[in-house]
Amino acid sequence: MQNDSDRFFVLTGGPGSGKTTLIEALRTEGFATAPEAGRGIIRDQMAIGGAALPWQDRARFAELMLSWELRSWHAAHGETGPVFFDRGAPDTIGYLRLCGLPVPDHVANAARKFRYARRVFVAPPWPEIFAQDEERKQTLDEAERTFRSVTGVYAQLGYELVTLPLVSVEERMRFVLEQVRLRQA
Repeated sequence: MQNDSDRFFVLTGGPGSGKTTLIEALRTEGFATAPEAGRGIIRDQMAIGGAALPWQDRARFAELMLSWELRSWHAAHGETGPVFFDRGAPDTIGYLRLCGLPVPDHVANAARKFRYARRVFVAPPWPEIFAQDEERKQTLDEAERTFRSVTGVYAQLGYELVTLPLVSVEERMRFVLEQVRLRQA
């Protein structure tokens, strides 16, 4: 019998590499999606004057990211088909490592316990589309280091990394759907 989380597909990588645009395109096509934790947390924390922001309290920000990802993972079980995640629980480890912060045991345990499909899609750094904004304050250098950090975590956890091509969102979506065998070429 197939594990239910085998239909949970993660898209990860550094900031500004087109992940969220691809997730939105998949959502528009009718697929279930889980939004990125980071942007949602930043928006909420800014709205309430909270300190769990990557430029104020990175450890607290990471705890909220993990909580968001676990909630998304549980909510995905209510969907009947494939679910595409804009990042997953292992990204929290990548973030903590990137920041030079210790990875608490509960965070490592969560990444091992709450699994996704073996094949993880990775958006590589893409300088031509990278842009900073109110919520994305990272530089391109930090985005590239984030990419290396999160992909290293997924590889260590035994996931198969599939690099997304640097092509239009429509072509990227077709690539992903072919890879997960939801559409033929």
